[in-house]
Amino acid sequence: MINFTVGPVMCSEEVCAVGGEQVPYFRTPEFSEIMFENESLILKFSKAPKGSKAVFMTCSSTGSMEAAVMNCFSSRDKVIVIDGGSFGHRFVKLCEIHDVPYDAVTLEPGQSLTKERLYEYDGSGYTGLLVNIDETSTGVLYDSEMIGEFCRKNGLFYVCDCVSAFLADPFDMARCGADVMITGSQKALACPPGASVIVLSPRGVERVKNAQVRSMYFDLADSLKNMERGQTPFTPAVGILRQIHARLSEIERAGGADAEIARVASQAADFRRKIKELPFEFVSRSPANGVTPVHPLHGDAYEIFTELKDHYGIWICPNGGEMKNTVFRVGHIGCLTHEDNTTLINALRDLQLRGKL
Repeated sequence: MINFTVGPVMCSEEVCAVGGEQVPYFRTPEFSEIMFENESLILKFSKAPKGSKAVFMTCSSTGSMEAAVMNCFSSRDKVIVIDGGSFGHRFVKLCEIHDVPYDAVTLEPGQSLTKERLYEYDGSGYTGLLVNIDETSTGVLYDSEMIGEFCRKNGLFYVCDCVSAFLADPFDMARCGADVMITGSQKALACPPGASVIVLSPRGVERVKNAQVRSMYFDLADSLKNMERGQTPFTPAVGILRQIHARLSEIERAGGADAEIARVASQAADFRRKIKELPFEFVSRSPANGVTPVHPLHGDAYEIFTELKDHYGIWICPNGGEMKNTVFRVGHIGCLTHEDNTTLINALRDLQLRGKL
C-alpha cells in the first residue's frame, strides 16, 4: 500500500526498524538521554524561544489539546477559538467541557482567516486564543504571525495546534509569539500514532506551573517536573518515543526543519501540478503544504477513496460529516516521493477511464 493519508503516514526504513526492536525498560539514564535529545530537537525545529520546555504525552494530539485547555485556561478566562473545520471545532468542544468562556470565529470550509475578520475581536477583553494552524479537514493554513500580532496587541495567551503544520509548513514559535505549540507523532514526524508533544514558551511554563488542574494524567506541571530528569510521570509509549528520536535525528542529518519543510512543499507542488489534468478542483484558498483537499467534479469522493483502497493499493484520506461524499484529501507528509504522486495520478486516470470520475 502507498499511504497518502495525513496520519498515520509512511515511515522511513530507519523508523520502521526501531519499531521492530524489543521495547526496553525506560527508567534508565539511557532512555533519559534519548528524551533530552528529543526535547532539544523539538525545541530547535519549532524555533521555540529561549527557556522553552517540551513535554511528551502518551495520547493522541487531541489529548494534548485537552491538556492545553485544562492547564492554561479556566472559567475566569474569555478566549477566541478559530473554528474553520472539524479540528478547530474540537477546541470549541473542549472549552465547553471545561467551562472556559469562548467566542468562536466560524469560517466556511476552505475559507482563510483574514486580518479584518480577526480584528473584529480587537480590544474586547479576551485573555486567550486557540487555533489549529493547519485546519486539516479543509487543508487551510492560517497566518500564525498575523494571529500572533493580534495576540500581542491584546495581551492574549496564544495556543497553536501545529499537529499537521509542524515540519510541513514554516512555523517560528518565537517570531509569532506562541505560548503553546502542539504536535503529534503520526504527522510529519512520520512515526506511529500514540504520542504527542506540547512545547511551552517561558510564559507557557509559568502558566502551567501555577495552574490548579483537577487531573492526574493531564497535569502538565507534573510532566515538566519529570522531564527535568528526562522522564514522564507514568509509563510512556517507549517504542514510539524511540522512533521519534530516530526520526528527529534523520531530519537533523538531512538539513533540519527547513529542509524537511521544503521537501514537503515540493511534494505538494508536484501533486497539485499533476492533478490539474483531471476533473477536480481544489478546496482551500490558502493551502497548507501537508495536505491537498480535492473536490471531484464528477463522482463520489468516498467511492473514489474505496476504489483506490480496494483495487489499486492506495490510501487517500476520506472526509467525514457533510464533506464525506464531496471532498477527499491527499497528504504530502511522510516517506513519499514524486514517483508515488505519479502512481496516484495514474490510478485516478484509470478511474476516469472506468467512468468513476
